[in-house]
Amino acid sequence: MIDAEFRSEERFSRLSLAYKGNEEKEQVNYCVANIIKKHKKQPETYTTSISGGREVLVIEYHDDNNREAGSIFEEIIKALEITKCI
Repeated sequence: MIDAEFRSEERFSRLSLAYKGNEEKEQVNYCVANIIKKHKKQPETYTTSISGGREVLVIEYHDDNNREAGSIFEEIIKALEITKCI
């Protein structure tokens, strides 16, 4: 199961996607890459390992004055069929 967490402050937005296993990793990375490349504004991304053999892909937008990240994050969440984002 892919878990999502969203954080936002003035001019900064971050979506973290936690997953486990190669199948979920490929699904998340493929989806995120395809959605991000459709948009002009490009984020910073990085992956880190967490407990339980899981990894997290973090997508961050800085200087997001027009709040473009929100619609991009929403598109990612819908494409991955995530029903709950904290």
